[in-house]
Amino acid sequence: MGVDMSNNPPTSRTKDFFASPALSLSLAGIFRDAGAAASREVEEGDEGSGGGASAAVGSVRRREDTTEISSENSGPGRSRSEDEFDGEGEHDEDDVDGDNKNKKKKRKKYHRHTTEQIREMEALFKESPHPDEKQRQQLSKQLGLAPRQVKFWFQNRRTQIKAIQERHENSLLKGEMEKLRDENKAMREQINKACCPNCGTATTSRDATLTTEEQQLRIENARLKSEVEKLRAALVKYPPGTSSPSCSAGQDQENRSSLDFYTGIFGLEESRIMEIVNQAMEELKKMATAGEPLWVRSVETGREILNYDEYIKEFNIEVPGNGRPKRSIEASRETGLVFVDLPRLVQSFMDVNQWKEMFPCMISKAATVDVINNGEGDNRNGAVQLMFAELQMLTPLVPTREVYFVRCCKQLSPEQWAIVDVSIDKVEDTIDASLVKCRKRPSGCIIEDKTNGHCKVIWVEHLECQRSTIQTMYRTIVNSGLAFGARHWVATLQLQCERLVFFMATNVPMKDSTGVATLAGRKSILKLAQRMTASFCRAIGASSYHTWTKISSKTGDDIRIASRKNLNDPGEPLGVILCAVSSVWLPVSPYLLFDFLRDETRRNEWDIMLNGGPAQTIANLSKGQDRGNAVTIQSMKSKENSMWILQDTCINSYESMVVYAPVDITGMQSVMTGCDASNIAILPSGFSILPDGLESRPMVLTSSQEDRSSEGGTLLTAAFQVLTNSSPTAKLTMESVESVNTLISCTLRNIKTSLQCEDG
Repeated sequence: MGVDMSNNPPTSRTKDFFASPALSLSLAGIFRDAGAAASREVEEGDEGSGGGASAAVGSVRRREDTTEISSENSGPGRSRSEDEFDGEGEHDEDDVDGDNKNKKKKRKKYHRHTTEQIREMEALFKESPHPDEKQRQQLSKQLGLAPRQVKFWFQNRRTQIKAIQERHENSLLKGEMEKLRDENKAMREQINKACCPNCGTATTSRDATLTTEEQQLRIENARLKSEVEKLRAALVKYPPGTSSPSCSAGQDQENRSSLDFYTGIFGLEESRIMEIVNQAMEELKKMATAGEPLWVRSVETGREILNYDEYIKEFNIEVPGNGRPKRSIEASRETGLVFVDLPRLVQSFMDVNQWKEMFPCMISKAATVDVINNGEGDNRNGAVQLMFAELQMLTPLVPTREVYFVRCCKQLSPEQWAIVDVSIDKVEDTIDASLVKCRKRPSGCIIEDKTNGHCKVIWVEHLECQRSTIQTMYRTIVNSGLAFGARHWVATLQLQCERLVFFMATNVPMKDSTGVATLAGRKSILKLAQRMTASFCRAIGASSYHTWTKISSKTGDDIRIASRKNLNDPGEPLGVILCAVSSVWLPVSPYLLFDFLRDETRRNEWDIMLNGGPAQTIANLSKGQDRGNAVTIQSMKSKENSMWILQDTCINSYESMVVYAPVDITGMQSVMTGCDASNIAILPSGFSILPDGLESRPMVLTSSQEDRSSEGGTLLTAAFQVLTNSSPTAKLTMESVESVNTLISCTLRNIKTSLQCEDG
């Protein structure tokens, strides 16, 4: 991928690019020799022809006139003075060969740029890395430098950043190679050590000679792992201070014991925990506000990359003996404005249920394990609590991330609060390693009140995770840090806060609320749609709630199926529910696919339940500024009967969803008049749409809405839920599995046909 390195005048797109908020990108402990770039000599010509620092270094051996890189980030640098080009110099008295023995060589003379000169050139570089002749002339007069010196400084600065980027890419590729090797090794070990999934006894003839003692140990190990899973389930199901009303005294004691297991994991006094939290708060404030050299902006993507070497120096982080972290490090930063008042936003982070509702697509489980400090006053300033969360993507193909962390909220000023999360190291010495595959280094957000119901949020996400095998389709988006990074969190927060504003609004224009006559009816429909979407997000992730089984579809795509029994939840139909999910890559833009799936005039192109018939919109309720954020009620007429579909569409800068479910016409009509929707049974299906991650490194820098729609491909997850039997005691049949297999296969085939992206 190339970046224009010509000296053409900067366009507005380039300026917008460097002024854009920080975007996220992962790292893998790189920039080991970042300072070395400052000492490499580079050819005077445009560095773009060499493709990077390596080409520049190669050219140095072929030319005599060289320039050294000078950067504010790499210490005092040197660049050539005009004195270098004068005729004065010493004669080379050594004979090189017969033809050149009388030639003279000029001795280079260097001078150091002043701090003020570097600062001014850095300021212009951030605005335009390719200044034109007029800009260079103006800057040279302002700083008292020759135009050639200014030109060479900008060439060297661009080359230095490209060298850093190339080392970053090389590090990522090395990390990928290590992961592939680990994956290969794990597969070989799995083949050589096949064992019973229940007791762990070897099934191969080579390991068939296990002693009775070894067999007993493996059985005991499996039993202990099962007990740990039960304790984790009890933690999520019964938060502190609550218990099941149907529990006996013995069961209640068992639940309390399981909670004691988690609340006592630290073995640390409150004073030590508070010390760790305060250190994390200071680190978060620095991470949120610092610029270069701690954060380096990518020339290609505009996103900020954490300089890991600088991070280690700044915060005195201990590193392994080989200088590389044992785990994968993901660090990202994002800034955004949200439509919410500051006290309510802070409360949403400290109330685990509100926090889970704010991020339904990212959090599959969450619990407050222990309250260490209740804080002061009604706003809970200084509150500290131990929390657990299971983070997910909307696909069963990517494993969830379980993390324990301490969360603290603190008021920094009358208009500014900080929320910090940090995992406690002591957990790793006390709990089974399977529970701490992911740790939070100091992460969180700085929230600043901007009046008029707005808040500015600076989000820092810093994770340390065990390296694991990721399905090929999702490897780029996960390893780049986009899947669980700051950009995803901020985009989801903005979407949910905007939804709340539109839900509470009393002055909604008629064009944004067609088909519903009353404000109460509008709120009832929006509340039902939100419950439907949250249910959809819970149903399709890789959470331990579900046990997924892989089968092959009729189109060759893999399908994951899972079944569950609803015994008493009035929000879903009672009986046996079958969920089928398939994730595919499509060579189309996410925005194009989203518009296609939400368009009721094209629904008959992919929805086989319509049998080619049309869909008509009965009601359309806006729930955001983007026209794609809306709730609609559609009527579908077939030869047999008529039915209504409730559809909720959501889109933000990271992802989009189209969720829908058939609804009872009579019940829906009552909801439209303002009746309570909590007793409406609904079983959602739909689509999750993600970028494939490749557009994070565009070939051409652009900020226009039109151009972005053609970047990258799309990761589409289609999910369908069907009620196979209204009796909860019934068993799942192969006929039901075949039926849902046909449904999802035909739907995906219709989508590919309509968008002209069939395989082959």
